[in-house]
Amino acid sequence: MTLQQALIWGRQQLGQSEDAHVDVFVLLCHVLDKDKAYLLTWPEKQLNERQQKQYQNCIAARKQGQPVAHITGHREFWSLMLEVNDSTLIPRPDTETLVEVALNLELPEKARVLDLGTGTGAIALALKSERPGWQVLACDNNEEAVELARRNSETLGLDVEILCSSWFDSVPETPLFDLIISNPPYIDAADPHLVSGDVRFEPHSALVAENNGLADIETIIKEARNHLVDQGWLLLEQGWQQADSVLELLFKSGYKKVNHWQDYASVERVTGGTKARAERD
Repeated sequence: MTLQQALIWGRQQLGQSEDAHVDVFVLLCHVLDKDKAYLLTWPEKQLNERQQKQYQNCIAARKQGQPVAHITGHREFWSLMLEVNDSTLIPRPDTETLVEVALNLELPEKARVLDLGTGTGAIALALKSERPGWQVLACDNNEEAVELARRNSETLGLDVEILCSSWFDSVPETPLFDLIISNPPYIDAADPHLVSGDVRFEPHSALVAENNGLADIETIIKEARNHLVDQGWLLLEQGWQQADSVLELLFKSGYKKVNHWQDYASVERVTGGTKARAERD
């Protein structure tokens, strides 16, 4: 089987959608350890027996619905290649909006940053890659995810401290943070999307929250005030229909400069605000 034949066969197996077209390229590049340009430049190259069998297995796994990131073991986020597994969420382009918003805030050169529910470490590592002077602490309540994030930190050579904590439970009380950032669970348990697509293979604990998906967001909003400096920022990713609810929660908890930010699809994906300045005698 040539590379061109392999691509054609893969599309026949997965269908002719744009997603399938992308998937076959990603999976064949993974098998060959080459980039897309190689496939397009050398379409007549032959797969050896081992490569062909591995590719066929990859296509079969994808046909069964397994996420491409789980098949390859990696996903790119903010130009960083991250190891992924089924212990946590697969990083998604929508979440890069959180990183963009954070980088555009007026924060100290050596800002202290906390990433809650870090998963693969995607957000924390992206921030550290852009702001080496920031002191970034990341946490997750899943020990397997913590180990995954630590491996990504080590592989990328980015010095991020990562600990196991259920939200703020094991986070030191001092010093306070200039920025707290999180992509928490925010999907309602009754959401029909939970039984389709890649989310079928991701842990529900990282996806689903009580109270119509707002329970964890509400907890973070309430507790973050005790861990932020005066006028420190809290940034949260939320679902496409939750922006107004999160806005209201922030206002009720006394946050200032509350605002929404849209993702690449013009969906209000990030909401945040600052801790009110403490009153002085």
